[in-house]
Amino acid sequence: MSLPRQEASVRTQRPSRLAATALLGSALITLVPLSPAHARSLPSVGAKAQTPALYDDERGGNANADDPAIWRDDAHPGRSLVIATAKEGGLRVYGLDASLVQSLPAPRPPAPENAPGRFNNVDLVTGLRTPSGRTDVAVVSDRGNDRLRVYRIDPSRPGGPLKDVTDPAAAPVFSADQDEIDEQRTAYGLATWQDRASGRSYALVSRRNTTDLALLELRPTAAGTVGYRRVRTLALPSSFRLPDGTSWTPCGEPGELPQVEGMVVDPDDGTLYAGQEDVGIWRLPAGLKGRPVLLDKVREYGIPGTYVPETEECTAGTDPGFGGRHLAADVEGLTLFRESGGEGHLMASGQGDDSFALYDRRSSRGNAYEGGFRITAVSADLDGSEECDGAAALAEPLGPRYPRGLLVVQDGHETSAAGGEEGREATGFKFVDLGAVTDATGR
Repeated sequence: MSLPRQEASVRTQRPSRLAATALLGSALITLVPLSPAHARSLPSVGAKAQTPALYDDERGGNANADDPAIWRDDAHPGRSLVIATAKEGGLRVYGLDASLVQSLPAPRPPAPENAPGRFNNVDLVTGLRTPSGRTDVAVVSDRGNDRLRVYRIDPSRPGGPLKDVTDPAAAPVFSADQDEIDEQRTAYGLATWQDRASGRSYALVSRRNTTDLALLELRPTAAGTVGYRRVRTLALPSSFRLPDGTSWTPCGEPGELPQVEGMVVDPDDGTLYAGQEDVGIWRLPAGLKGRPVLLDKVREYGIPGTYVPETEECTAGTDPGFGGRHLAADVEGLTLFRESGGEGHLMASGQGDDSFALYDRRSSRGNAYEGGFRITAVSADLDGSEECDGAAALAEPLGPRYPRGLLVVQDGHETSAAGGEEGREATGFKFVDLGAVTDATGR
């Protein structure tokens, strides 16, 4: 089927086919693609709780759930928080019971004709070094204003645990001026990283509708705010040589390149994993100095598409059989976790078939695929996760609710009875017992 290009990509129902051999990075890999029915055969896990629905219309504050992060309260693990973006609706902070703790608006545009603030992705920095001591902060990509926003986390703060401490002088990440910001080729995906060798803290940011990545160093000021400076940039490939000798570029609007959104950095070795939505998952050094390696591809990799201006959709052509096995475009939320005594996993959401894929966390072993799962309905009032955009996992005890850790995923199509009204676009977040995921997948 074809899909609107604003937020989606070509997705197709794909027949089974013979094995295809392709060169992925520097390793020769034999791919045996499966049909979308593969996702339905994966083990299922149910959520334990869900946040109140968010509505992307004027009555709902133009709020659209996107990306979560989990902050652990080491003193009181059962009081830990989930910090999540709601696009034009700003930020939401939830308790472990999925109830709303705090709501923070996105910044207003500088003028009515300018793009409004639009919070896309969020990640955390624990123990950020500042002139007054160490503090935990949430870092957010403001896609509307092409900036990062930074919030200090203090659970004892009256009025809510988050306070905006963004340096007022923070400059646009990619854009030269407001006119360029309004074109919305702006800060999009985000992952934080603390370099253990230097002790410095960074944010890695992707650019909407391009393949660009930027490394930004976070810079606390004497005034108690946090700014940033750009260190370097890197562009991932936008076209690809296929095994049959042809060249392939994912379909998009004219001038639109295959963008990156989901990103995560492994703190153990400084490896960045970046999900190029219509392509697959890249592995590269977080400092953006090394060669990117494509560790897995989406099933739709290599399928030609034709953009139709009248419908603003892409129509898929014949599948040449060069795609991967495990992910359905768009590849979206990426997160890392390690159970007690385990070696850890990289998890990715396949938005096209509502599945989640697990990979070996060790890049030294090529991040081998380890299996997958789905998050499905528990009852009429607690549905599963569909069209997942963002995910976060923390494999640490979080009180009696989540003694083996927590997985939070975006639900792009909130359909439970408690979730919304007919005719209104509703999204939200599902809270899943991470131990249940481990049990279901045999990890």
